[in-house]
Amino acid sequence: MLKKEIRKIYKNKRAELPEPERSKLDDLMLIQFQTADLPFIQSLLSYWPIEENNEPNTHLFTEFLKFRNPEIKICYPVSDFNNMVMEAVATDIDTPFEKAKLNIHEPTGGLKVPVTEIEMVFVPLLAFDKNGYRVGYGKGFYDIYLAHCMEDCIKVGFCYFDPVDSIDDRDEFDVPLDLCITPQNVYVF
Repeated sequence: MLKKEIRKIYKNKRAELPEPERSKLDDLMLIQFQTADLPFIQSLLSYWPIEENNEPNTHLFTEFLKFRNPEIKICYPVSDFNNMVMEAVATDIDTPFEKAKLNIHEPTGGLKVPVTEIEMVFVPLLAFDKNGYRVGYGKGFYDIYLAHCMEDCIKVGFCYFDPVDSIDDRDEFDVPLDLCITPQNVYVF
């Protein structure tokens, strides 16, 4: 299938999930995430789930990693739509967030963290395939960012649905995930 069709199908599938069902699926994904063989990490680039897009509740997964390592540096992306680049900004309990372009919550304060210091990235997606490639929202911010990460940076996706067989129009700039968590499985690539 092509990215455009996958994007349309999975946006609709996610939109059709009622909130109580999403909440249940989020809890099941948290259980899967907790059972994954994850290394101890010091830095994470998470993202704030966009409610309007019915995204998985990444706060659950971020909080689990914070529980596991209270000293972990939690970062959130800040995007520059003029230059099509994204940076990681370190946050803490007092960091204010505001809704920016495309309903993305971004920190309004905090220090920028170099991409080479990020050990794990939660990567937003609508769907993924059996090879670990994903279909996002089509802007390319994450693929550009991930291309500059350390080689051993762990790229994790969360999806309410099982993988599609293949994304037929992948290109050379697409960066695959290392793990994708679904309510029933941990896919390792």
